[in-house]
Amino acid sequence: MRSSLAPGIWFIRTFSRDSWYRGFILLLTFFIYTCYHMSRKPISVVKSRLHQNCSAIIQPPNATHSPNDTTWCSWPPFDQDNYKELLGAVDNAFLVAYAIGMFISGIFGERLPLRYYLSAGMLLSGLFTSLFGLGYFWDIHVLWYFVLIQICNGLVQTTGWPSVVTCVGNWFGKGRRGLIMGIWNSHTSVGNILGSLIAGIWVSERWGLSFVVPGVITAAMGIVTFFFLIEYPEDVDCTTPQHHGESEEKQDSPEDPGNNPYCHQESGLEAATGCSKEPSAQPAAISFWGALMIPGVIEFSLCLLFAKLVSYTFLYWLPLYIFNVAHFSAKEAGDLSTLFDVGGITGGILAGLISDYTNGRATTCCVMLILAAPMLFLYNHFGQSGIASSIVMLIICGALVNGPYALITTAVSADLGTHQSLKGNSKALSTVTAIIDGTGSIGAALGPLLAGLISPTGWNNVFYMLISADILACLLLCRLVYKEILACKSHLSPGTGSCLALTHTQ
Repeated sequence: MRSSLAPGIWFIRTFSRDSWYRGFILLLTFFIYTCYHMSRKPISVVKSRLHQNCSAIIQPPNATHSPNDTTWCSWPPFDQDNYKELLGAVDNAFLVAYAIGMFISGIFGERLPLRYYLSAGMLLSGLFTSLFGLGYFWDIHVLWYFVLIQICNGLVQTTGWPSVVTCVGNWFGKGRRGLIMGIWNSHTSVGNILGSLIAGIWVSERWGLSFVVPGVITAAMGIVTFFFLIEYPEDVDCTTPQHHGESEEKQDSPEDPGNNPYCHQESGLEAATGCSKEPSAQPAAISFWGALMIPGVIEFSLCLLFAKLVSYTFLYWLPLYIFNVAHFSAKEAGDLSTLFDVGGITGGILAGLISDYTNGRATTCCVMLILAAPMLFLYNHFGQSGIASSIVMLIICGALVNGPYALITTAVSADLGTHQSLKGNSKALSTVTAIIDGTGSIGAALGPLLAGLISPTGWNNVFYMLISADILACLLLCRLVYKEILACKSHLSPGTGSCLALTHTQ
């Protein structure tokens, strides 16, 4: 009975229950988006198998190929001299479809149940990923098949990011959002690593399985999502986190039955205690233009465009770069490329921790982008001189490149989606996330495309392009960095030199 519970005991039980559910949601959404990224990675590993130099490979006894044919073991139509452009077209089919679909996905994500939306997206993503690999077993050699599958996969994969960020945003307040989401966002790198390792198992023999296995895992995770995802804390009578614009007085008011702590007990007590579970009027979903006008959305969106251009160029072309420049095997190049994502995990957590401590999201991103540019130059010129230097530089480059990308797509998106100007209306979270990541996805599409067009002129030019993109991303944040510095100075505690009391309002 309620009356038999001392307030302290009730608080401990409620806190433990809320923490358990929040941990569960964080872990489930982590696995969900790990699967999304795992299913995207195999194409970068398999590229070196679709077109390779076959002169060192012994032809089978019944072969009819010319002895001078060095591409007989490649997979048509990628056995042509313009194979980089063809592979770039396959990449861009996915990325352009993803960028276009992302702007629409956020609107659907706010108006449809996230559990159904995510489950359907994962099942379809698993299907299309598997269909790409089945092209090997069905002996398909026409470009349009692979392009069409990638377009469909790009569209259905847009269901993932706005949905998982919205779900996490529903469960977690501003608090230590940067650190929590920095750790949580490691799913991107973990997914890339798993995708590379799984694809590497079969890349040299039956490369179709490099797609089919991740596709099946993704579809299976979609079924798990359907049965276990919980969208809102209220759905299981957990405490709702406080966002920007929600007054402390309203949260603590004893006159509000919805905030009575005893209303979180079992439903059988509701009638006896007079606790009402009548749903309050839900705020209307924000318009696209309204979300775009939230302060900071445009700057961070454009910054992410260039940051994601760099990150996705590495995602899709790094194994082939290592294969061509360092002359490792396809499997070794794929395995070595995972170190970039290992660095990405460290960078995401570090960016979140620093931005929480300083309350300077834009400043943290800007500093990491400034450091990333010279590191990219050094990696290109000295990274392949030895295995030790390659490992160290890949990890450092991964941390500096993916740190800002991770921070913007998680903590910054959640901050802006629950911005104080919205006065507590968190319905903008999915749309804001879609705008930021959709704009970033334009860069994700441009990067691999430009790499495919520029790489025939030399890999040095590809890296100059990446360095230029990093510098532009940094310049786009200058106004926000300036505002953060001014705000920090105006809120400095005498003699402490600390900006910890500053609330991030950019």
